[in-house]
Amino acid sequence: MTEPAAEQKRLRVVVADDQAAVREPLAAVLALAEDLDVVAAAANGTEVLAAVAAGPVDVVLMDLRMPVMDGTETTRRLAEEHPEVAVVVLTTFADDESILGALGAGARGYLTKNAGRQDIARAIRAAAAGQSVLDREVQDRLLATVRTTAPAPARPLPEDLTPREREVLALIGQGLPNRAIAQRLFVSEATVKTHINNLFAKAGIRDRADAVRRAIAAGLA
Repeated sequence: MTEPAAEQKRLRVVVADDQAAVREPLAAVLALAEDLDVVAAAANGTEVLAAVAAGPVDVVLMDLRMPVMDGTETTRRLAEEHPEVAVVVLTTFADDESILGALGAGARGYLTKNAGRQDIARAIRAAAAGQSVLDREVQDRLLATVRTTAPAPARPLPEDLTPREREVLALIGQGLPNRAIAQRLFVSEATVKTHINNLFAKAGIRDRADAVRRAIAAGLA
């Protein structure tokens, strides 16, 4: 007798944007996805934190420029108080300060509002799985910023990095997202994520921006 297929996990999402004209249609569109449940819509960071506290929540789709508490500070608070909740930034702003601030605060994804519904849903799923998804424009700006910023003295890479981990670091340094790295190496995104987790732990890398810096300092990118 054939066993029934396991039920797909539904992700619980909070949509945060201070403009109702953006927030409400976005929540309605995402709710059409079979695996996404929009459990709350928030107009500012305080409402986000309240929704997460009432939880459970898997992912917050976060605008940056909001009253009361902005998206960067809200992301930082979530990273400290609810590290199990992933944040994907969705904003019109792709300047260096916004990108570095959000990623430094703990955001796993960063998209501009030019992203389509499928791209946003894909980023939510990736963030829930612990993966990073960055808009192509954001990738390019991040890489350019890191390359033109005077680098601080970097610790040498540990000797116990495997050849594949060094290869993954080099590709991160070139600005490739996880999906492109997986395609380049002919492996799954889950395998890439495992390599990144091991690499970050061994080398003491904080986030993707730090990984780009370390790759450049090590001459890998």
